[in-house]
Amino acid sequence: MKNLLYAISSGLLLAFAWPTYGFPLLLFFAFVPLLYAEFKVRNSKKKYIKWKVLGLAYLSFFLWNLITTYWLYFSTAFGGAFAVLVNSLLMALVFLLYHIVAKRTGFSAASAFLVSIWMVFEKLHLAWEFSWPWLNLGNAFSEFQNWVQWYEYTGTFGGTLWVWLANIACFKAVLLYKEFKDKDFIYRGIFKMGLLILIPIGVSYLLLSQVEEKGETMEVVILQPNINPYTEKYNTTDTRIGELLLKLSEEKVNEKTKLILAPETVFADGTVLPNFEQSEAAFFSRQLINKYPQTNFLSGISFYERFRDPAKVREQSNQLGPNDWYDDYNSAFLMNSEDIPQLYHKSKLVVGVENFPYQEILKPILGDVMIDLGGTVAMKTTQEDREVFALNNNSATGPIICYESVYGEYVTGYVENGADFLSIITNDAWWGNSQGHKQHLSYAKLRAIETRRDVVRSANTGISAFINQKGEITKSLGYEEQGSIKADIHLNSEKTFYVEYGDYLARVAQFLALFIFLFAIVKYKRNRPS
Repeated sequence: MKNLLYAISSGLLLAFAWPTYGFPLLLFFAFVPLLYAEFKVRNSKKKYIKWKVLGLAYLSFFLWNLITTYWLYFSTAFGGAFAVLVNSLLMALVFLLYHIVAKRTGFSAASAFLVSIWMVFEKLHLAWEFSWPWLNLGNAFSEFQNWVQWYEYTGTFGGTLWVWLANIACFKAVLLYKEFKDKDFIYRGIFKMGLLILIPIGVSYLLLSQVEEKGETMEVVILQPNINPYTEKYNTTDTRIGELLLKLSEEKVNEKTKLILAPETVFADGTVLPNFEQSEAAFFSRQLINKYPQTNFLSGISFYERFRDPAKVREQSNQLGPNDWYDDYNSAFLMNSEDIPQLYHKSKLVVGVENFPYQEILKPILGDVMIDLGGTVAMKTTQEDREVFALNNNSATGPIICYESVYGEYVTGYVENGADFLSIITNDAWWGNSQGHKQHLSYAKLRAIETRRDVVRSANTGISAFINQKGEITKSLGYEEQGSIKADIHLNSEKTFYVEYGDYLARVAQFLALFIFLFAIVKYKRNRPS
């Protein structure tokens, strides 16, 4: 019974540490009750030890996932349940691997393995087709961005490492106290934890005091049309959307405005890709540009391209019939008075909603029916490179579409390709007025710190915002408000350490986890009585 309470305690502590409502200080000892429960089970002589550890871990992680990402249910009941249940299981399996290694090695090796294998798991969630990095531990500090200004050197994996080191120090102090009944171990543990927590925070505030807004300034206007995707978006024509965007632009745009930003797939009719220049989206964009020739217009749009040539078929193409395929795109475009339209196709896709994971395995089982995680009707087609849009004032921006903004190293690709600032276009209305859209906005602050780039964010129903290079929201437009906001941003061309080297901590963790695991298995077999 006590072990169940320990597991529940860890789950609740993890959940109550999460943004945007939580306090991340809880993270630094949130895993300790679960670690202690595992220790007790591991050293008991009862049966089915692995199953018990898996069950306790699953309970903890299920509570964490449920409380923090329950809002997925508002988009799709099945998708929400799938994400919570499966992600909890994956986390529990990672913890089970730690249990297996801990039975075969000492405390230090087991602890190093736990830190490493958790980082490997988080890296996997950034890379594989069932990607869901929403609960990667480093994200938890997004509302306390002044604590993690050093993310410009480590990215969010620095936060993950920080959390685990503190938990292990606390856990060790608890074990020593339980064994020797000496309160000195508790006092020493508190002192070590204090140093582990306070020194990085102190370093962060030191960095914060030295951060200056770099680069020339530029005026940007963000539009927020507030179109409900369930009742309005796909029943509203591109003509009506174009008229609304023109009206919203008139409120703030003037001769100094260099960029007008509209949200993801705001032009949702489905434009034939080769015919874009004859589309309603292009027509209304040109109206804006003719009126304000100095400006650039960046917006989201739905494209498709139908074809019969088998040579054009890609892995993500959708088949309608014999020799009849089409590619479906969630895209961004930029138009100005000087250049031809620039296009970018979203490349980090929402599982089930925009992609069919592991088609070669699942398609023979499921046929042509997409996994129903959100009403998918077609696979989205992506592109390999992080396209950068060149504005007509010698600046450039990275057009980040929705879910892509959760991926730290992925976003650095835009900066590597020359982005002076980051533009996020999104539609967060699918989750209603819940933690979903609030967390999504909050995570964008971490991208600003990692790259030291200003972020301009247009969300269909909100929250649209300006974020400076320190990760601070300087201006925003609230959820379910229609309107526009204007501010000056800075254009920075310098690259941070994290932009240069990406998730190097995770790459080191991969080698360390493999080495310790092999060492533990080989040592166990060598020492096991024959």
